[in-house]
Amino acid sequence: MNNKLKDWKDPVLLLASLGIAGIGDFIYLVAINIIVYQMTGSAAAVAGLWIIGPIVNIFTKFWTGSFIDYRSKKGVIIATYLMRAGFIALIPFAPSIAGIYIILIFLSVAKSFFGPSSVTYTTMLVPKAKRKRFNSIRSVTASGAFIIGPAIGGTLILLSSIHITLWINAVFFVIAALLLTVLPEKETIDREAIPAMTAAQVKSDFTVVTKFLSANKYIALIYLSFIGVMIFTFAMDAQEVVFTQKVIGLSEVDYSLLISITGIGSVAGGLLLSIFSSKFSLRLMIVLGVLMTSAGYLIYAFSWSFLSITAGFLILGFFNVFMNAGISTFYQNNIQVALMGRVTSIFQLIQSAVQVVFILGIGILADVLSLRITIVALAIIMLLAAVVFSYFVMKPQKAVFYQEEEADNEVLV
Repeated sequence: MNNKLKDWKDPVLLLASLGIAGIGDFIYLVAINIIVYQMTGSAAAVAGLWIIGPIVNIFTKFWTGSFIDYRSKKGVIIATYLMRAGFIALIPFAPSIAGIYIILIFLSVAKSFFGPSSVTYTTMLVPKAKRKRFNSIRSVTASGAFIIGPAIGGTLILLSSIHITLWINAVFFVIAALLLTVLPEKETIDREAIPAMTAAQVKSDFTVVTKFLSANKYIALIYLSFIGVMIFTFAMDAQEVVFTQKVIGLSEVDYSLLISITGIGSVAGGLLLSIFSSKFSLRLMIVLGVLMTSAGYLIYAFSWSFLSITAGFLILGFFNVFMNAGISTFYQNNIQVALMGRVTSIFQLIQSAVQVVFILGIGILADVLSLRITIVALAIIMLLAAVVFSYFVMKPQKAVFYQEEEADNEVLV
């Protein structure tokens, strides 16, 4: 028992760091939406906040992987935390909305480094046998942050001010960085061997990634297909507020309650999976998660009342955890650590580019057709795509890609 607890010491510290940063992200999200709306009174200006991240990713993901793979992943994560703390602390001093948007661009750049480096460091720190349970617990912390973060943000704004809330928010990222400092450095970096960040080096790294993906077509197929299925969720989520209020007729209070219920469903799914993760095969987690999440969105698309839409959101919240934990473990088990930063960056580049085009296109389509028809069509196509995706995941001859080191052999296939 003591040895097991000792084995989990470092993963738990990493979970705590990621969880605290996740809460910080949601506090920031609440505060920045309010401060931008107060300064501009424009819903379009607030909507612009959602497009900054994907656009920044398009311009940065070409080279972030090249930077990350040759440097300490732990060091990069700590640097991104401290940068985010610093930029968030500067927001109250921005003289205009233009100043805030400039700060937000720098924040998005910092986050573009965080994603690939955190995935790679997690893979290095957490042994293969523990990754499935770690990712399940990680889903609980992410869902918990989704519930707790906005609540903390709203309370702080109510009791103090937006500016003080943002400064407290910055402290969350400092704490997350401090927790990381006690974790081990899992790689030896030869500073003399670090290549210069030139266009030729970035091109060379891009070629290395494309060769790896070409040699591992099934891995690329599964992950890109997963991104393809998830694009539909991004598009539907972007229209969520309008759909629930104008089409279903929910009030703002109803919508807030709906989001909280979804978060509770995610926490419940995460807790169940973290306890019984050894009983589910990796393939079952992925397929069950993708199909049931798609079913949840389909119920949401055809909903007519608060109760019906709650049923859909509970299902997608609960099984979203299975899907994310499963695909994360598959990814960590099949991508070489030495290339993970670059591979992750390229995948996120593709995702961001498609996301921007898709969200804008669906917004235009919703104006041409009715929003109900648009959401229903998206949900049906997503479910069909999920079925095709699940077929490729469950192909018997591809079982080798889903092998795990399990202590418990009683695994549901």
